[in-house]
Formats: sequence, C-alpha cells, structure tokens
Amino acid sequence: MVKEIVLNDTVIQLENYKEETVNNLRKVVLDFKVTSEDYHDIAVLLYEGTFNVKVPERNLAFRGTIQQYSTSITNLYEKGEVGDYHVCLLEVKQ
Repeated sequence: MVKEIVLNDTVIQLENYKEETVNNLRKVVLDFKVTSEDYHDIAVLLYEGTFNVKVPERNLAFRGTIQQYSTSITNLYEKGEVGDYHVCLLEVKQ
C-alpha cells in the first residue's frame, strides 16, 4: 500500500490509498490523520483546492483538484485532538 503522498511539496502520511482512472483521468482517494498541531497547515493547504500531486511509490505525478473532502472533526484547535480526513483528487486536464 502507498504510505505517503506529496501535495504542493507537503508530505502527507496515508492510512489508506486508492487509485483509479475516470474518463482517462487519474483519481486518487486518500485517508489520513491530522493532529491538532498540523491542523492549521493542512487546512491552509487544502483550501488551495488544486495541487501538484506526487505519489513517489507509484512514480505518479499530475495536477489534481479536490472532488470530495470530509473530516471526522471540524475543530482541531484543542491540543491532542486527531481528525480523520478523506480526500478525493481528480486529475485536471491540461
């Protein structure tokens, strides 16, 4: 299983990874944990919406945009909290 992904130079450790092709475009589905300490940086990153996506273990790189996003917790400002994030990225035609 793929253990990490890089979004705009930010390395994210993954819990789950799924890859597929939709209309000849790459699609990746990611599940990862976000701690209260990392919450701000990850939130700012995800608000960008479109990313340079790299999956080093698969030798895969593409420009992708968020198609689906959810989290188990909306307030990670309390120290020691951990949220489960689910993000689906779809390749952008260039």
